[in-house]
Amino acid sequence: MAFFSLLARCASLSATARELGITTPAASKRLAQMEARLGVQLVSRTTRRLGLTPEGQTYLAHARRILNDIDAMEQAVAGMPAQPQGLLRINATLGFGRSHIAPLITSFVRRYPQIQVQLQLSASPPPLVDDGFDLCIRFGEPPDARVIAHRLAPNRRLLCAAPAYLARRGTPATPRDLVRHECIDIRQGDEAHGVWRFAQGRKTESVRLRDSLSTNDGEIAVSWALAGLGIVMRAEWDIARYLRSGRLVEVLAGHATPPADIHVVYPQRHAATQRVQRFVEHLTRHFDAAAPGF
Repeated sequence: MAFFSLLARCASLSATARELGITTPAASKRLAQMEARLGVQLVSRTTRRLGLTPEGQTYLAHARRILNDIDAMEQAVAGMPAQPQGLLRINATLGFGRSHIAPLITSFVRRYPQIQVQLQLSASPPPLVDDGFDLCIRFGEPPDARVIAHRLAPNRRLLCAAPAYLARRGTPATPRDLVRHECIDIRQGDEAHGVWRFAQGRKTESVRLRDSLSTNDGEIAVSWALAGLGIVMRAEWDIARYLRSGRLVEVLAGHATPPADIHVVYPQRHAATQRVQRFVEHLTRHFDAAAPGF
């Protein structure tokens, strides 16, 4: 199982062989023996890379869960080693991951050099039932009660625009006014596209945008707003520095938007692994001391 997990990560027999300190023919033979024993083809071979067949993907998902359980069991029995080690797979959103999570990984691996970190950034978060990651950084309420969710920091979705845009088009006074404005839509996740939702007291209101610009990249959307092209809804942690400098101005401040609190989420079976525990602690220390935009 460990061999196949490494093979899936390297996507190459020669790279896998180098990691294990064996020859490529020996690695190829080991794979062939696995496939012969199981009676199925686990990988599809091309001239350059290996890809997993559906059977290989199923085997990998179960193997990773079993290996994590073995790791947790050994740590519990051995009384936690002095230095955590192993592979830590992290997922985060594009802009926030690039600006806030990647710098934290730099300090983390310096503190724990025996942990290998894989960071993947994506516009939309992966399904939490997918075993492709050990933990994910997410915005808003965690959608699945089967995972552990630790809130790192409060966060708000704010509407804002450049002063030049507001001087040219005016400032909306109510959410309904947005239908007469250029709105920049960020198409991420499972939320309805082209619709912004607001709450004032017990009332909720949905506004369908006249969006001439849309993107799945939040940083691009903010750059368009900075250029005076329209109003954008973006998380406070991503735009606080522009609000402080005056390059963006908040609008409709009295109307609440859907929550965007920052959580780290991970399956319950990973809670006992020391590398996950240490990284959650590392995140918590940083966000307890940080403020949006810093």
